[in-house]
Amino acid sequence: MNLTFWEALGGLSGLGQALFFLALFTAFAFEFINGFHDTANAVTTVIYTKTLRPTPAVFFSGFMNFLGVLVGGTTVAFSIVNLLPVDLLIEGSSTKAIIMVMSLLFAGVIWNLGTWWMGLPVSSSHTLIGSILGVGLANSLMTDGTLLGVNWAKAADVGKALLLSPLIGFVAAALLLMLMRVIFRNPNLYHPPGEGDNPPSWIRGVLIATCGGVSFAHGSNDGQKGMGLILLALIGFLPTYYAMDLRKPELAREVHDSARSLQVFIDEQASEQAESGLGNDTAPKGKADEKSARIEKIRSELSLITSVLDGKRALSEVAPADRWAVRQSIYRVQKGLAGLDLSKDALKTIAPARDSFKHAIEYVPLWVVIGVALALGIGTTIGYKRIVVTIAEKIGKTHLTYAQGAAAETVAAITIGLADMFHAPVSTTQVLSSGIAGTMWANKSGVQFGTIRKILIAWILTLPMAILLGGGLFFLGVMAFDGVKLH
Repeated sequence: MNLTFWEALGGLSGLGQALFFLALFTAFAFEFINGFHDTANAVTTVIYTKTLRPTPAVFFSGFMNFLGVLVGGTTVAFSIVNLLPVDLLIEGSSTKAIIMVMSLLFAGVIWNLGTWWMGLPVSSSHTLIGSILGVGLANSLMTDGTLLGVNWAKAADVGKALLLSPLIGFVAAALLLMLMRVIFRNPNLYHPPGEGDNPPSWIRGVLIATCGGVSFAHGSNDGQKGMGLILLALIGFLPTYYAMDLRKPELAREVHDSARSLQVFIDEQASEQAESGLGNDTAPKGKADEKSARIEKIRSELSLITSVLDGKRALSEVAPADRWAVRQSIYRVQKGLAGLDLSKDALKTIAPARDSFKHAIEYVPLWVVIGVALALGIGTTIGYKRIVVTIAEKIGKTHLTYAQGAAAETVAAITIGLADMFHAPVSTTQVLSSGIAGTMWANKSGVQFGTIRKILIAWILTLPMAILLGGGLFFLGVMAFDGVKLH
């Protein structure tokens, strides 16, 4: 019953195995490209203010990106995974799920490489999210002619974070520079460095610290997006093996007991629903019936969980097919509970049980974390020049000053760090680029509107183009592999 990774992989056809390794390679490649695509966000200021030479700057940034991935957590990764109802997609067709994964991976790589080649600092976050939306929309249109193949509530939350981040970057960096002008009177801080100039030791320390902070925050946030991509590949190709966290035997008992406690809670909810229905003739019948049906659905899913896990000492003792059934039931219970409109006290009561469920199905294998950290860290050390030149020389009419670099990097580090705390996948590129534009405006250095226009067009086009690429590749993949069995 304890299915090994290689036994699970053996369940794929030869073509399926080849596509699996191609998917992993492409996912790591996306994160590698993300590294050198976004290196400029951290190293531009320290290079152009002559705080560090280019080579030590990019290696320092790469190391901090590596650390950021290792300690950044995994919550943002699952905000990416949960953009798609992955479980339902796989339930419909495992081959479609595999094509979905391959399509969004290739769409992300194509757009990121193309914009890097043109020296345009676009958002890897927008690219990834657009690709996911594209394959989800294409699948739902091809399956039932609707637009329900995407978790729109989650997509809206992610979209808000991505739309607000450049505005925050511009305004906050501009205000910080104005404040610095009041506090620090040294005029050399507000002029581009001349030949042979070196920054004061304290500003050098600030710039190095903020470079490290942006790199660390970028690793912790964008690294999790790479984890999300790899998780989509693992779930799509090997759903039974990655259905639940088999590393922690105690989860079997915890999930079983949590399901039991939720059964008691749901029974209480059902009783309250029945009593309120009897005592309130004015209550909308349709809404009450909908809640009753939801409660019954949750009951049914909880019953499946408890029956499968009854007597099991570890999740590895559960048959592979049953693991997937339990995972889907947990997914549906969580979704059902979210739709019951529970009070704060009720939510607090069931929070431990929901956390236990979450821990059982939302996990990232250690090799994925280390692999993403290496890909992002190594990628950061190369390919930075194209976008560095755009950010440092083509946004403003003059080169960066010491104060501008410090203000823009400080705002970027804090904004991305806060976003990571609140599990919002913001765009490092947008925060930093808009922050530099804000400092150029506040410093009256002038802004090159031709460059700004190109960057804005690229930002605006990223989401729809990624949607079209992801959806188009998915459509072509389904047509090409129609009827081919990969499992």
